[in-house]
Amino acid sequence: MIRLLVVLTAVLFAAPSMAASTSTPEDLKDLYFGEALYWAFQGNWFESIARLDSELGQHYGLDDPKLDSLFNHINLAEFAVGDFELAYRMHHRAGRAFKAVIEGEVDEQVRNEAIFRLARIYFQKDQPENALHAVESISGAVPPEIRDDLAFLRAQIFMANGHFSRAAHILKELQGAKSLEGFTTYNLGIALIKGGNEQEGRRQLDRTGQLNSDSRSTLAIRDKSNLVLGYKLLEENNPEGAREVLDRVRLSGPFSNRALLGSGWADASRDRFERALAPWSILIEREITDPAVQEALLAVPYAYGKLNVYGRAALMYARALEAFGEEVDKLGASVISIREGKFLRALVREELKQDANWVVKLRNLPETPETFYLLDLMASHDFQESLKNYLDLEELRRKLMTWDGDLDAFEEIIEQRRRYYQPLLPEIDRAFRQLDSRMRLRIEQRDRIRKRLQAMLTAPRPDFLATAEERILKKEIEQLEQALGVDGDAASPEIKARIRRLQGVLDWNIYTEYDQRLTDAHRNLGALNDLVDMLKNQYIAFVRTRQAATQSYEGYDQVIRRQRIRIQAARKKVGELMARQGRMLEIMAVNELTRRRERLEEFQIKARFALAESYDRATKAQARGGAEQ
Repeated sequence: MIRLLVVLTAVLFAAPSMAASTSTPEDLKDLYFGEALYWAFQGNWFESIARLDSELGQHYGLDDPKLDSLFNHINLAEFAVGDFELAYRMHHRAGRAFKAVIEGEVDEQVRNEAIFRLARIYFQKDQPENALHAVESISGAVPPEIRDDLAFLRAQIFMANGHFSRAAHILKELQGAKSLEGFTTYNLGIALIKGGNEQEGRRQLDRTGQLNSDSRSTLAIRDKSNLVLGYKLLEENNPEGAREVLDRVRLSGPFSNRALLGSGWADASRDRFERALAPWSILIEREITDPAVQEALLAVPYAYGKLNVYGRAALMYARALEAFGEEVDKLGASVISIREGKFLRALVREELKQDANWVVKLRNLPETPETFYLLDLMASHDFQESLKNYLDLEELRRKLMTWDGDLDAFEEIIEQRRRYYQPLLPEIDRAFRQLDSRMRLRIEQRDRIRKRLQAMLTAPRPDFLATAEERILKKEIEQLEQALGVDGDAASPEIKARIRRLQGVLDWNIYTEYDQRLTDAHRNLGALNDLVDMLKNQYIAFVRTRQAATQSYEGYDQVIRRQRIRIQAARKKVGELMARQGRMLEIMAVNELTRRRERLEEFQIKARFALAESYDRATKAQARGGAEQ
């Protein structure tokens, strides 16, 4: 199995459980696969999936995939495409990718890792029964790097299916896992409590609440354990124990507001209102959109009233009433702004996505809707998933617009190529015809000479190898014989002898040099073959060049037209989906903000009655004080 080096985590809106665990190979041999990994490391899942899908499609379309460079990483690539699709929330396709690995002929560890990832998909999709069937099919060797994660996932699946005792047994064995510090003891406590072992479960929660660590995730689960245990003790009328546990929650953590509120009520339940004012006074200075802060705004004057400080209580109730009124107005403005579409326009602003805390920065942007309760709203899982879908659709809409513009650029490039090449083609074609004629002539000569030489190997013909000068001399001798009448009486014997001697010398040279001339002829035939091959290469190069020139601007019109139709259809569909998804987001946001506004209006009513009562009691106390004087 390929050794892995660097863990790739999902960074764009991905929850920790959806982190992609694909790694880069130590020795990358396929650059296209490397490009897909590059985009994945940037958190650009769309680009990574598109490129890896194309590379896998080409790989499996080859006659012999083993010769492809991707074959060196094929198991990792199959995992990677599932990881990328999982990070992009394409759970159905990711499940198919992992199933393909499971059903293929792969190593046992590879198969078990694929089943683990498939089980995690089922668990994230709230399908605990399917997840349970998946993890129970794991057998044999498991990759060491996922053993703890697999065991923890198995425990979570057992809890989701109501098998708390089996989950507790697994979690007890995971207590030493450093990467899961805090999470194992917290989940063990919950499993024991739901399994009926209340005392041991509380002990585990208390143990989690006292962990020492520098890890932010461990500190967060520690605070959550203290919060859960503290409120449980409050419900059971154990305020002393509740306050002790709640005071362990960090003042800067995500659970600090609820902890401060609960700590104050723990003291108030024992009539220790002065002590209750300490955490509540800290709480009322925090962001008023938090429900715990809003409740504390009523709790503080309530404590002052119990301490008979009615004037102070009246002032604090007045402050709370004013604050609630402002918040009700802001919520009303937020609802109007959302209905006008400003909320959705603010969500897709590019500058927001340059920072991981873009949700918080949304409040500070100019000309944005007053979504003062956005953080609480986005804590909802349903809202987050809907928002991610909307943002993905927005990104796809922009890509489609870019692709549509790219087609215009392609058409312009094609037209420029046509204007450049078309005037050159007539002259090129004339040169090609000349080349074709030369090549045909040389081929005919070569073939004729080859046949003669082949025949001369069995039937020697020295006269065929006479040189041009010898042929001329032979012709001149024949002409001389005809002119002098060699066979007649006009020529003297001396002349006849000299002519025969010339003829004999000529024939002697031809016949005695026959072997060498035949060898030279074969050598020259080889040179002629080289010349013909050169002409053929020129011919092929010309044909390819001409085809490349014409194909650079011919045959694209229909393809571009077809792609433009597909893009336009996709843009229309994306627009419809964005409208529906945006409408869903707006409805969810409006419903949430309406619920929060109704709660604040109830607080307003309570604050008005409490304010009137505090003023009445303050007036009576002042009257009694005046009478005593």
